[in-house]
Amino acid sequence: MKHPDDSGIAHGGPAQSPATTPAPPPAVVSFAGLELPAEVLRTLDGLGMREPFPIQAATLPDALKGRDVLGRGRTGSGKTLAFGLPLLTRTAGRRAEPKQPLALILVPTRELAQQVTEALAPYAEALRLRMAAVVGGMSIGRQIAALRQGAEVVVATPGRLHDLIERNACRLGRVKITVLDEADQMCDLGFLPQVVDVLDQVRPDGQRMLFSATLDRDVDQLVRRYLHDPVVHSVDPSAGTVTTMEHHVLVVHGPDRYAVTTEIAARDGRVLLFLDTKHAVDQLTRHLRASGVHAGALHSGKSQPQRTRTLAQFKNGQITVLVATNVAARGLHVDDLDLVVNVDPPTDPKDYVHRAGRTARAGESGCVVTLVLAGQRRETSRMMAEAGIEPTVTKVRSGEAALSRITGAKAPSGTPLDGGPAVPRPKNTNTPFRGLGTSKDTSRGAGGKSRKAGEARKLAEARKAALVRRNG
Repeated sequence: MKHPDDSGIAHGGPAQSPATTPAPPPAVVSFAGLELPAEVLRTLDGLGMREPFPIQAATLPDALKGRDVLGRGRTGSGKTLAFGLPLLTRTAGRRAEPKQPLALILVPTRELAQQVTEALAPYAEALRLRMAAVVGGMSIGRQIAALRQGAEVVVATPGRLHDLIERNACRLGRVKITVLDEADQMCDLGFLPQVVDVLDQVRPDGQRMLFSATLDRDVDQLVRRYLHDPVVHSVDPSAGTVTTMEHHVLVVHGPDRYAVTTEIAARDGRVLLFLDTKHAVDQLTRHLRASGVHAGALHSGKSQPQRTRTLAQFKNGQITVLVATNVAARGLHVDDLDLVVNVDPPTDPKDYVHRAGRTARAGESGCVVTLVLAGQRRETSRMMAEAGIEPTVTKVRSGEAALSRITGAKAPSGTPLDGGPAVPRPKNTNTPFRGLGTSKDTSRGAGGKSRKAGEARKLAEARKAALVRRNG
Protein backbone atom coordinates (compact mmCIF):
# COMPACT_ATOMS: atom_id res chain seq x y z
CA MET A 1 0.00 0.00 0.00
CA LYS A 2 1.99 2.95 -1.23
CA HIS A 3 1.88 6.26 -2.92
CA PRO A 4 1.66 5.78 -6.72
CA ASP A 5 5.18 7.14 -7.16
CA ASP A 6 6.77 4.43 -5.04
CA SER A 7 4.39 1.55 -5.68
CA GLY A 8 6.41 -0.03 -8.45
CA ILE A 9 3.60 0.43 -10.98
CA ALA A 10 4.81 -0.27 -14.47
CA HIS A 11 4.42 2.19 -17.36
CA GLY A 12 5.06 5.25 -15.20
CA GLY A 13 3.04 6.17 -12.16
CA PRO A 14 1.34 9.51 -11.67
CA ALA A 15 3.53 12.48 -10.96
CA GLN A 16 3.99 13.43 -7.34
CA SER A 17 0.71 14.90 -6.15
CA PRO A 18 0.52 16.87 -2.91
CA ALA A 19 -3.20 16.09 -2.67
CA THR A 20 -2.77 12.36 -2.10
CA THR A 21 -2.43 10.60 1.24
CA PRO A 22 -0.61 7.25 1.52
CA ALA A 23 -2.76 4.79 3.42
CA PRO A 24 -1.73 2.70 6.44
CA PRO A 25 -1.76 -1.11 6.19
CA PRO A 26 -5.19 -2.73 6.42
CA ALA A 27 -6.18 -4.25 9.75
CA VAL A 28 -9.51 -5.71 8.59
CA VAL A 29 -9.67 -9.50 8.78
CA SER A 30 -13.38 -10.03 8.18
CA PHE A 31 -16.37 -8.24 6.69
CA ALA A 32 -18.02 -8.44 10.10
CA GLY A 33 -15.36 -6.07 11.41
CA LEU A 34 -16.51 -3.34 9.04
CA GLU A 35 -19.35 -0.89 9.45
CA LEU A 36 -21.54 -2.63 6.90
CA PRO A 37 -25.33 -2.93 7.21
CA ALA A 38 -26.69 -6.20 8.56
CA GLU A 39 -28.43 -6.83 5.22
CA VAL A 40 -25.10 -6.65 3.40
CA LEU A 41 -23.36 -8.91 5.91
CA ARG A 42 -26.14 -11.50 5.58
CA THR A 43 -25.83 -11.39 1.80
CA LEU A 44 -22.06 -11.75 1.95
CA ASP A 45 -22.39 -14.69 4.31
CA GLY A 46 -25.01 -16.31 2.11
CA LEU A 47 -22.63 -16.07 -0.84
CA GLY A 48 -19.85 -17.63 1.22
CA MET A 49 -17.81 -14.44 1.45
CA ARG A 50 -16.49 -13.80 4.95
CA GLU A 51 -12.97 -12.45 4.53
CA PRO A 52 -12.25 -9.45 2.29
CA PHE A 53 -9.59 -9.57 -0.40
CA PRO A 54 -6.60 -7.24 0.24
CA ILE A 55 -7.92 -4.42 -1.96
CA GLN A 56 -11.25 -4.62 -0.13
CA ALA A 57 -9.65 -4.70 3.32
CA ALA A 58 -7.53 -1.70 2.37
CA THR A 59 -10.15 0.55 0.81
CA LEU A 60 -13.45 -0.27 2.54
CA PRO A 61 -12.80 1.54 5.85
CA ASP A 62 -11.88 4.79 4.09
CA ALA A 63 -14.58 4.48 1.42
CA LEU A 64 -17.27 3.80 4.03
CA LYS A 65 -16.25 7.04 5.78
CA GLY A 66 -16.81 8.96 2.54
CA ARG A 67 -13.12 9.56 1.75
CA ASP A 68 -12.02 9.93 -1.85
CA VAL A 69 -10.10 6.81 -2.82
CA LEU A 70 -7.50 6.06 -5.48
CA GLY A 71 -7.18 2.27 -5.62
CA ARG A 72 -5.05 -0.12 -7.59
CA GLY A 73 -5.43 -3.87 -7.41
CA ARG A 74 -4.76 -6.48 -10.04
CA THR A 75 -7.65 -7.70 -12.13
CA GLY A 76 -9.64 -10.36 -10.33
CA SER A 77 -8.66 -8.93 -6.96
CA GLY A 78 -12.16 -7.88 -5.92
CA LYS A 79 -12.25 -4.19 -6.88
CA THR A 80 -15.99 -4.31 -7.65
CA LEU A 81 -16.97 -4.95 -4.04
CA ALA A 82 -14.24 -2.59 -2.86
CA PHE A 83 -16.10 0.35 -4.38
CA GLY A 84 -19.56 -1.22 -4.68
CA LEU A 85 -20.24 -2.03 -1.02
CA PRO A 86 -19.47 1.46 0.28
CA LEU A 87 -21.37 3.06 -2.61
CA LEU A 88 -24.47 0.99 -1.87
CA THR A 89 -24.14 1.36 1.91
CA ARG A 90 -23.83 5.14 1.77
CA THR A 91 -26.74 5.41 -0.71
CA ALA A 92 -29.11 3.12 1.24
CA GLY A 93 -32.19 4.77 2.69
CA ARG A 94 -32.35 7.50 0.05
CA ARG A 95 -34.80 7.51 -2.85
CA ALA A 96 -34.03 8.76 -6.36
CA GLU A 97 -36.29 11.16 -8.21
CA PRO A 98 -37.12 10.32 -11.86
CA LYS A 99 -34.08 10.81 -14.13
CA GLN A 100 -31.90 11.78 -11.16
CA PRO A 101 -29.66 8.96 -9.87
CA LEU A 102 -27.84 9.28 -6.57
CA ALA A 103 -24.72 7.23 -7.35
CA LEU A 104 -22.83 6.57 -10.59
CA ILE A 105 -20.34 3.88 -11.65
CA LEU A 106 -18.60 4.71 -14.92
CA VAL A 107 -16.88 1.87 -16.83
CA PRO A 108 -15.26 1.64 -20.29
CA THR A 109 -17.01 -1.39 -21.79
CA ARG A 110 -20.46 -2.95 -22.01
CA GLU A 111 -19.16 -6.26 -20.67
CA LEU A 112 -17.70 -4.62 -17.59
CA ALA A 113 -20.93 -2.70 -17.00
CA GLN A 114 -22.88 -5.93 -17.15
CA GLN A 115 -20.45 -7.70 -14.83
CA VAL A 116 -20.47 -4.89 -12.25
CA THR A 117 -24.27 -4.73 -12.30
CA GLU A 118 -24.58 -8.49 -11.79
CA ALA A 119 -21.98 -8.52 -9.01
CA LEU A 120 -23.68 -5.73 -7.04
CA ALA A 121 -27.30 -6.76 -7.68
CA PRO A 122 -27.69 -9.05 -4.59
CA TYR A 123 -26.47 -6.31 -2.24
CA ALA A 124 -28.55 -3.60 -3.93
CA GLU A 125 -31.62 -5.81 -3.63
CA ALA A 126 -30.89 -6.44 0.06
CA LEU A 127 -30.73 -2.67 0.62
CA ARG A 128 -33.79 -2.04 -1.59
CA LEU A 129 -31.83 0.05 -4.04
CA ARG A 130 -32.74 0.19 -7.71
CA MET A 131 -29.96 -0.21 -10.27
CA ALA A 132 -29.94 0.62 -13.97
CA ALA A 133 -27.31 -0.36 -16.56
CA VAL A 134 -26.82 2.27 -19.23
CA VAL A 135 -24.74 0.96 -22.14
CA GLY A 136 -24.58 1.17 -25.91
CA GLY A 137 -25.85 -1.61 -28.13
CA MET A 138 -29.03 -2.05 -26.09
CA SER A 139 -32.46 -0.43 -26.29
CA ILE A 140 -32.08 3.21 -25.32
CA GLY A 141 -35.86 3.40 -24.86
CA ARG A 142 -35.77 0.83 -22.08
CA GLN A 143 -32.91 2.64 -20.41
CA ILE A 144 -34.80 5.94 -20.58
CA ALA A 145 -37.81 4.19 -19.00
CA ALA A 146 -35.67 2.75 -16.19
CA LEU A 147 -34.26 6.18 -15.40
CA ARG A 148 -37.71 7.77 -15.54
CA GLN A 149 -38.98 5.23 -13.01
CA GLY A 150 -36.11 6.12 -10.71
CA ALA A 151 -32.79 4.37 -10.16
CA GLU A 152 -30.59 5.13 -7.18
CA VAL A 153 -27.50 3.59 -8.79
CA VAL A 154 -26.53 3.83 -12.47
CA VAL A 155 -23.77 1.75 -14.05
CA ALA A 156 -22.86 3.36 -17.36
CA THR A 157 -20.47 3.54 -20.27
CA PRO A 158 -19.49 7.14 -21.10
CA GLY A 159 -20.92 7.23 -24.63
CA ARG A 160 -24.43 6.06 -23.79
CA LEU A 161 -24.58 8.20 -20.63
CA HIS A 162 -23.62 11.22 -22.74
CA ASP A 163 -26.44 10.42 -25.19
CA LEU A 164 -29.00 10.19 -22.37
CA ILE A 165 -27.85 13.47 -20.84
CA GLU A 166 -28.15 15.12 -24.25
CA ARG A 167 -31.73 13.83 -24.49
CA ASN A 168 -32.48 15.21 -21.02
CA ALA A 169 -33.24 11.65 -19.90
CA CYS A 170 -30.65 11.73 -17.13
CA ARG A 171 -29.49 14.52 -14.83
CA LEU A 172 -26.45 14.13 -12.59
CA GLY A 173 -26.90 17.04 -10.21
CA ARG A 174 -27.91 14.76 -7.30
CA VAL A 175 -25.12 12.19 -7.78
CA LYS A 176 -23.17 12.19 -4.51
CA ILE A 177 -20.92 9.15 -5.10
CA THR A 178 -19.04 8.66 -8.37
CA VAL A 179 -16.81 5.71 -9.24
CA LEU A 180 -14.50 5.41 -12.22
CA ASP A 181 -13.62 1.75 -12.76
CA GLU A 182 -10.71 0.98 -15.12
CA ALA A 183 -10.08 4.71 -15.20
CA ASP A 184 -6.90 4.41 -17.25
CA GLN A 185 -8.65 2.56 -20.06
CA MET A 186 -11.35 5.20 -20.29
CA CYS A 187 -8.57 7.71 -20.85
CA ASP A 188 -6.85 5.43 -23.38
CA LEU A 189 -10.05 4.88 -25.37
CA GLY A 190 -10.66 8.58 -25.88
CA PHE A 191 -13.41 8.90 -23.26
CA LEU A 192 -11.58 11.57 -21.29
CA PRO A 193 -13.70 14.53 -22.55
CA GLN A 194 -16.91 12.67 -21.70
CA VAL A 195 -15.56 11.61 -18.29
CA VAL A 196 -14.61 15.22 -17.53
CA ASP A 197 -18.07 16.35 -18.62
CA VAL A 198 -19.67 13.84 -16.25
CA LEU A 199 -17.48 14.82 -13.30
CA ASP A 200 -18.29 18.47 -13.93
CA GLN A 201 -22.01 17.68 -13.55
CA VAL A 202 -22.05 15.55 -10.39
CA ARG A 203 -22.16 17.18 -6.96
CA PRO A 204 -18.87 18.98 -6.33
CA ASP A 205 -18.98 18.05 -2.63
CA GLY A 206 -19.52 14.34 -3.38
CA GLN A 207 -17.28 11.32 -2.97
CA ARG A 208 -15.10 10.15 -5.88
CA MET A 209 -13.35 6.79 -6.19
CA LEU A 210 -11.00 5.79 -9.00
CA PHE A 211 -10.07 2.11 -9.35
CA SER A 212 -7.96 0.28 -11.88
CA ALA A 213 -5.39 -2.47 -12.31
CA THR A 214 -2.96 0.22 -13.50
CA LEU A 215 -2.81 3.85 -12.42
CA ASP A 216 -0.61 5.81 -14.77
CA ARG A 217 -0.12 9.39 -15.88
CA ASP A 218 -3.30 9.33 -17.98
CA VAL A 219 -5.29 9.26 -14.75
CA ASP A 220 -3.25 11.89 -12.94
CA GLN A 221 -5.10 14.89 -14.40
CA LEU A 222 -8.41 13.43 -13.17
CA VAL A 223 -6.95 12.82 -9.72
CA ARG A 224 -5.60 16.36 -9.43
CA ARG A 225 -8.77 18.03 -10.68
CA TYR A 226 -11.54 15.99 -9.09
CA LEU A 227 -10.31 14.05 -6.04
CA HIS A 228 -10.02 15.86 -2.72
CA ASP A 229 -7.22 14.59 -0.46
CA PRO A 230 -7.62 10.99 -1.73
CA VAL A 231 -6.30 8.01 0.17
CA VAL A 232 -4.10 5.94 -2.12
CA HIS A 233 -4.17 2.14 -1.94
CA SER A 234 -1.97 -0.11 -4.06
CA VAL A 235 -2.10 -3.51 -2.48
CA ASP A 236 -1.52 -6.13 -5.18
CA PRO A 237 1.10 -6.64 -7.84
CA SER A 238 -0.09 -5.88 -11.34
CA ALA A 239 -1.59 -8.76 -13.29
CA GLY A 240 1.68 -9.27 -15.12
CA THR A 241 3.63 -10.11 -11.95
CA VAL A 242 1.17 -12.38 -10.16
CA THR A 243 3.15 -15.26 -8.69
CA THR A 244 0.48 -17.83 -9.60
CA MET A 245 0.73 -16.90 -13.29
CA GLU A 246 3.19 -18.45 -15.77
CA HIS A 247 4.34 -16.48 -18.80
CA HIS A 248 5.56 -18.16 -21.98
CA VAL A 249 6.75 -16.83 -25.31
CA LEU A 250 6.46 -19.46 -28.01
CA VAL A 251 8.59 -18.75 -31.06
CA VAL A 252 6.82 -20.24 -34.08
CA HIS A 253 7.69 -20.67 -37.73
CA GLY A 254 5.50 -18.34 -39.81
CA PRO A 255 3.66 -20.93 -41.91
CA ASP A 256 3.11 -23.06 -38.79
CA ARG A 257 1.45 -20.40 -36.64
CA TYR A 258 -2.06 -21.26 -37.81
CA ALA A 259 -1.54 -24.95 -37.03
CA VAL A 260 -0.11 -24.13 -33.59
CA THR A 261 -3.09 -21.89 -32.81
CA THR A 262 -5.57 -24.55 -33.93
CA GLU A 263 -3.97 -27.25 -31.77
CA ILE A 264 -3.94 -24.97 -28.71
CA ALA A 265 -7.61 -24.18 -29.27
CA ALA A 266 -8.42 -27.90 -29.43
CA ARG A 267 -7.08 -28.49 -25.90
CA ASP A 268 -9.20 -29.80 -23.05
CA GLY A 269 -10.47 -26.86 -21.02
CA ARG A 270 -11.24 -23.26 -21.86
CA VAL A 271 -8.88 -20.86 -23.58
CA LEU A 272 -9.07 -17.17 -24.49
CA LEU A 273 -7.36 -16.17 -27.75
CA PHE A 274 -6.53 -12.51 -28.41
CA LEU A 275 -6.09 -11.08 -31.91
CA ASP A 276 -5.75 -7.49 -33.07
CA THR A 277 -8.59 -7.09 -35.57
CA LYS A 278 -12.26 -7.98 -35.87
CA HIS A 279 -11.67 -9.53 -39.29
CA ALA A 280 -8.94 -11.82 -37.94
CA VAL A 281 -11.19 -12.84 -35.03
CA ASP A 282 -14.06 -13.80 -37.34
CA GLN A 283 -11.74 -15.62 -39.74
CA LEU A 284 -10.05 -17.70 -37.05
CA THR A 285 -13.39 -18.49 -35.39
CA ARG A 286 -14.82 -19.84 -38.67
CA HIS A 287 -11.72 -21.97 -39.18
CA LEU A 288 -11.79 -23.37 -35.66
CA ARG A 289 -15.47 -24.31 -35.89
CA ALA A 290 -14.87 -25.94 -39.26
CA SER A 291 -12.06 -27.90 -37.57
CA GLY A 292 -14.38 -29.18 -34.85
CA VAL A 293 -13.43 -26.69 -32.13
CA HIS A 294 -16.28 -25.09 -30.14
CA ALA A 295 -15.25 -21.45 -30.64
CA GLY A 296 -17.07 -18.12 -30.44
CA ALA A 297 -16.09 -14.60 -31.53
CA LEU A 298 -16.21 -11.45 -29.42
CA HIS A 299 -15.46 -7.96 -30.74
CA SER A 300 -17.00 -4.51 -31.01
CA GLY A 301 -18.59 -5.32 -34.38
CA LYS A 302 -20.99 -7.76 -32.72
CA SER A 303 -24.34 -6.58 -31.38
CA GLN A 304 -24.70 -6.46 -27.62
CA PRO A 305 -27.11 -9.43 -27.54
CA GLN A 306 -24.56 -11.44 -29.56
CA ARG A 307 -21.74 -10.44 -27.21
CA THR A 308 -23.80 -11.26 -24.15
CA ARG A 309 -24.82 -14.65 -25.53
CA THR A 310 -21.26 -15.56 -26.54
CA LEU A 311 -19.90 -14.65 -23.10
CA ALA A 312 -22.64 -16.68 -21.41
CA GLN A 313 -21.82 -19.70 -23.59
CA PHE A 314 -18.13 -19.36 -22.76
CA LYS A 315 -18.84 -19.15 -19.05
CA ASN A 316 -21.20 -22.15 -19.02
CA GLY A 317 -18.95 -24.29 -21.21
CA GLN A 318 -21.04 -24.44 -24.39
CA ILE A 319 -18.05 -22.97 -26.18
CA THR A 320 -14.54 -23.70 -24.95
CA VAL A 321 -12.63 -21.12 -27.01
CA LEU A 322 -13.30 -17.38 -26.97
CA VAL A 323 -11.59 -15.57 -29.86
CA ALA A 324 -11.52 -11.87 -29.08
CA THR A 325 -10.07 -8.44 -29.63
CA ASN A 326 -9.07 -6.24 -26.71
CA VAL A 327 -12.75 -5.70 -25.93
CA ALA A 328 -12.38 -8.80 -23.73
CA ALA A 329 -9.19 -7.61 -22.06
CA ARG A 330 -11.07 -5.89 -19.23
CA GLY A 331 -14.16 -6.69 -17.28
CA LEU A 332 -14.26 -10.35 -18.31
CA HIS A 333 -14.38 -12.73 -15.36
CA VAL A 334 -14.58 -16.45 -16.05
CA ASP A 335 -14.00 -19.00 -13.31
CA ASP A 336 -11.30 -21.60 -13.97
CA LEU A 337 -9.88 -19.87 -17.04
CA ASP A 338 -6.32 -21.13 -16.88
CA LEU A 339 -4.95 -20.19 -20.31
CA VAL A 340 -4.77 -16.91 -22.25
CA VAL A 341 -3.05 -16.85 -25.64
CA ASN A 342 -1.85 -13.75 -27.45
CA VAL A 343 -2.06 -14.98 -31.03
CA ASP A 344 -1.17 -11.43 -32.03
CA PRO A 345 1.37 -10.09 -29.51
CA PRO A 346 0.28 -6.80 -27.93
CA THR A 347 2.59 -3.83 -28.44
CA ASP A 348 1.47 -1.92 -25.33
CA PRO A 349 2.55 -3.34 -21.95
CA LYS A 350 -0.77 -2.25 -20.42
CA ASP A 351 -2.63 -4.33 -23.00
CA TYR A 352 -0.50 -7.31 -22.01
CA VAL A 353 -1.23 -6.77 -18.32
CA HIS A 354 -4.97 -6.62 -18.87
CA ARG A 355 -5.10 -9.54 -21.30
CA ALA A 356 -3.06 -11.59 -18.85
CA GLY A 357 -5.38 -10.58 -16.03
CA ARG A 358 -8.19 -12.72 -17.44
CA THR A 359 -6.48 -15.75 -15.89
CA ALA A 360 -5.06 -16.41 -12.40
CA ARG A 361 -7.94 -14.49 -10.87
CA ALA A 362 -8.66 -14.38 -7.14
CA GLY A 363 -5.55 -16.36 -6.25
CA GLU A 364 -6.01 -19.12 -8.83
CA SER A 365 -3.18 -20.23 -11.12
CA GLY A 366 -2.99 -19.54 -14.83
CA CYS A 367 -0.79 -19.43 -17.89
CA VAL A 368 -0.27 -16.68 -20.49
CA VAL A 369 1.20 -17.67 -23.85
CA THR A 370 2.35 -15.24 -26.52
CA LEU A 371 3.04 -16.48 -30.06
CA VAL A 372 5.82 -14.63 -31.86
CA LEU A 373 7.59 -14.95 -35.17
CA ALA A 374 11.36 -14.61 -35.23
CA GLY A 375 11.07 -11.02 -36.47
CA GLN A 376 8.78 -10.07 -33.57
CA ARG A 377 11.02 -11.27 -30.75
CA ARG A 378 12.88 -8.03 -30.12
CA GLU A 379 9.76 -5.84 -29.97
CA THR A 380 7.90 -8.37 -27.83
CA SER A 381 10.84 -8.66 -25.42
CA ARG A 382 10.91 -4.88 -25.02
CA MET A 383 7.16 -4.74 -24.36
CA MET A 384 7.28 -7.53 -21.77
CA ALA A 385 10.27 -5.98 -20.02
CA GLU A 386 8.28 -2.74 -19.67
CA ALA A 387 5.44 -4.79 -18.17
CA GLY A 388 7.86 -6.34 -15.67
CA ILE A 389 7.60 -9.83 -17.19
CA GLU A 390 10.39 -12.39 -17.59
CA PRO A 391 8.80 -15.10 -19.74
CA THR A 392 10.05 -18.57 -20.53
CA VAL A 393 10.98 -18.63 -24.23
CA THR A 394 10.53 -21.85 -26.22
CA LYS A 395 10.71 -22.64 -29.92
CA VAL A 396 7.82 -24.88 -30.90
CA ARG A 397 6.23 -26.56 -33.91
CA SER A 398 2.76 -27.98 -34.28
CA GLY A 399 2.45 -31.54 -33.06
CA GLU A 400 5.47 -31.29 -30.77
CA ALA A 401 5.47 -32.47 -27.17
CA ALA A 402 6.73 -29.08 -25.91
CA LEU A 403 3.64 -27.35 -27.28
CA SER A 404 1.36 -29.89 -25.58
CA ARG A 405 3.29 -29.69 -22.32
CA ILE A 406 2.95 -25.90 -22.09
CA THR A 407 -0.57 -25.41 -23.45
CA GLY A 408 -2.29 -28.82 -23.51
CA ALA A 409 -2.47 -28.58 -27.31
CA LYS A 410 -3.79 -31.52 -29.29
CA ALA A 411 -5.03 -32.26 -32.81
CA PRO A 412 -8.61 -31.06 -33.49
CA SER A 413 -11.31 -33.56 -34.43
CA GLY A 414 -11.72 -32.08 -37.90
CA THR A 415 -15.50 -32.57 -37.79
CA PRO A 416 -17.21 -29.29 -38.77
CA LEU A 417 -19.67 -27.88 -36.22
CA ASP A 418 -21.72 -25.82 -38.66
CA GLY A 419 -21.95 -28.19 -41.65
CA GLY A 420 -19.85 -28.02 -44.77
CA PRO A 421 -16.72 -29.94 -45.70
CA ALA A 422 -14.13 -30.81 -43.11
CA VAL A 423 -11.11 -28.55 -42.99
CA PRO A 424 -7.83 -30.39 -43.45
CA ARG A 425 -5.54 -30.09 -40.49
CA PRO A 426 -3.13 -27.17 -41.06
CA LYS A 427 0.22 -28.50 -42.21
CA ASN A 428 3.68 -27.27 -41.48
CA THR A 429 4.73 -26.24 -44.99
CA ASN A 430 7.18 -23.75 -46.37
CA THR A 431 4.46 -21.66 -47.98
CA PRO A 432 5.09 -17.95 -47.24
CA PHE A 433 2.97 -16.77 -44.31
CA ARG A 434 0.48 -14.09 -45.40
CA GLY A 435 -1.46 -13.45 -42.19
CA LEU A 436 -3.46 -15.63 -39.85
CA GLY A 437 -6.24 -17.41 -41.68
CA THR A 438 -4.95 -16.55 -45.13
CA SER A 439 -2.50 -18.19 -47.43
CA LYS A 440 -1.24 -17.54 -50.88
CA ASP A 441 -3.40 -19.40 -53.37
CA THR A 442 -0.65 -21.37 -55.02
CA SER A 443 -3.05 -23.20 -57.30
CA ARG A 444 -4.30 -19.94 -58.74
CA GLY A 445 -0.79 -18.62 -59.06
CA ALA A 446 0.39 -21.79 -60.78
CA GLY A 447 -2.69 -21.82 -62.95
CA GLY A 448 -2.04 -18.27 -64.03
CA LYS A 449 1.52 -19.09 -64.97
CA SER A 450 0.38 -22.18 -66.85
CA ARG A 451 -2.18 -20.21 -68.84
CA LYS A 452 0.40 -17.59 -69.79
CA ALA A 453 2.87 -20.27 -70.80
CA GLY A 454 0.23 -22.03 -72.85
CA GLU A 455 -0.77 -18.85 -74.63
CA ALA A 456 2.86 -18.04 -75.45
CA ARG A 457 3.35 -21.57 -76.76
CA LYS A 458 0.26 -21.33 -79.00
CA LEU A 459 1.41 -17.94 -80.32
CA ALA A 460 4.85 -19.34 -81.12
CA GLU A 461 3.30 -22.33 -82.90
CA ALA A 462 1.01 -20.04 -84.94
CA ARG A 463 3.97 -17.89 -85.98
CA LYS A 464 5.91 -20.97 -86.94
CA ALA A 465 2.99 -22.28 -89.02
CA ALA A 466 2.63 -18.91 -90.77
CA LEU A 467 6.36 -18.91 -91.57
CA VAL A 468 6.10 -22.44 -93.00
CA ARG A 469 3.16 -21.37 -95.17
CA ARG A 470 5.05 -18.35 -96.50
CA ASN A 471 8.06 -20.45 -97.33
CA GLY A 472 5.91 -22.98 -99.16
